[in-house]
Amino acid sequence: MQNKGLLLVFSTAIISGVSVFINKFGVGMNNPDIFTFAKNTAVAVLFTAVIFFLKDRKALFQLNKNQWLQLLALGLIGGSIPFLLFFKGLALTSAAQGAFIHKTMFIFVVILAAFILKEKINKNFIIGGLLLLLGNLILLKGLHFSFGLGDALVLVAVLFWAMENVLAKYVLREMPGNIAAWGRMFFGSIFILAYLSFTGQASQVLNLNSAQIGWIAITSALLFGYTITWYNGLKTVSVSIATTILLFGLPITTALSAIYAGKITPQDAWSMILLLLGVFIIVSFPPRIKRGVNWKRESRILDSPATAGRK
Repeated sequence: MQNKGLLLVFSTAIISGVSVFINKFGVGMNNPDIFTFAKNTAVAVLFTAVIFFLKDRKALFQLNKNQWLQLLALGLIGGSIPFLLFFKGLALTSAAQGAFIHKTMFIFVVILAAFILKEKINKNFIIGGLLLLLGNLILLKGLHFSFGLGDALVLVAVLFWAMENVLAKYVLREMPGNIAAWGRMFFGSIFILAYLSFTGQASQVLNLNSAQIGWIAITSALLFGYTITWYNGLKTVSVSIATTILLFGLPITTALSAIYAGKITPQDAWSMILLLLGVFIIVSFPPRIKRGVNWKRESRILDSPATAGRK
């Protein structure tokens, strides 16, 4: 089961690398907020079709109150706020810089997972993580990196997604991956629509032209692939390992950006070697869950009124 989960997460990383590059063009042709809403809504519709045409439909109607609240939380902190921030930020920065900041998510996830999910991180994981960071820094060296408003928005989005992934790992203990993914996108789209209505932008959804709709269709397909592979892979793989493997997406984005610009340097090859080595070390010596974790106690913590308020 874990091997299947790892394969799914690696698939997510590949999709992510291509997606960030493609999204840079798509978001440049649209209002970022409208682009985000249209894309996420299309994915929510696809997931609804998957749920109702597959066996997950029965499981959906058997969810209890707490599980519905968990899906709402996934939609808020994973499927709406960070998407709005990320694509607004991506419109203001480069695809490669946006991808780099996005891939720092594993740092925040590792910290949160250690405290909340009791994932124990060993020295091999730290070594692998340092190699991954070094590989990414080598890639970034030729990009003339400068931290601006767009980068700040992307970073805040990453923090939200880090919290979402830890919550998702918890939720997936008792929920099918497709349903959790559906909740993220379905309720996320509703929250984004509420934001568009509040800011007076909702009517712009009806003014999209054929070129914009085409970009939305392409990026929606990528987002659907990302979400379905990620949530189903995360169900059987440590969240720390899963988010670290996502770093594989960065060299893909950077390579595509370099090819598009007509410039490929030797540092790209060195970076890939370090990334491969780092991921190999992490996957070969994975973090372990501490024995004797009291999941009922964790459930009370995550479902408490104080925690619900933070969601």
